[in-house]
Amino acid sequence: QVQLVESGGGLVQAGGSLRLSCAASGRTFSSYAMGWFRQAPGKEREFVATITWVGGSTRYADSVKGRFTISRDYVKNMVYLQMNSVKPEDTAVYYCAAARAFYSDYSRYDYWGQGTQVTVSS
Repeated sequence: QVQLVESGGGLVQAGGSLRLSCAASGRTFSSYAMGWFRQAPGKEREFVATITWVGGSTRYADSVKGRFTISRDYVKNMVYLQMNSVKPEDTAVYYCAAARAFYSDYSRYDYWGQGTQVTVSS
């Protein structure tokens, strides 16, 4: 059984930084891409960033490009989202997910974590 567990969310002031972590377990993820998505109240789930497990290729949503960085540690089976220069509009529940290819479409992701709340105060 695949498990993805996010941590690191919380309250941060606008302009500050936060690092989210995702612990992956239950299978070998070498053929997967890992993604971060977010969902704000009343809005659809949206793509934030994705990274290939092998090679570390990345892709970002335009709204976070230059501010957020996705990374992975395949020895520890961890995926991270470093969030810098955060804005109030970054407030959302952030989800870690795994897919069999390098997708930005959330419907293509097979496994999901439970989410972690990020709140950015102005």
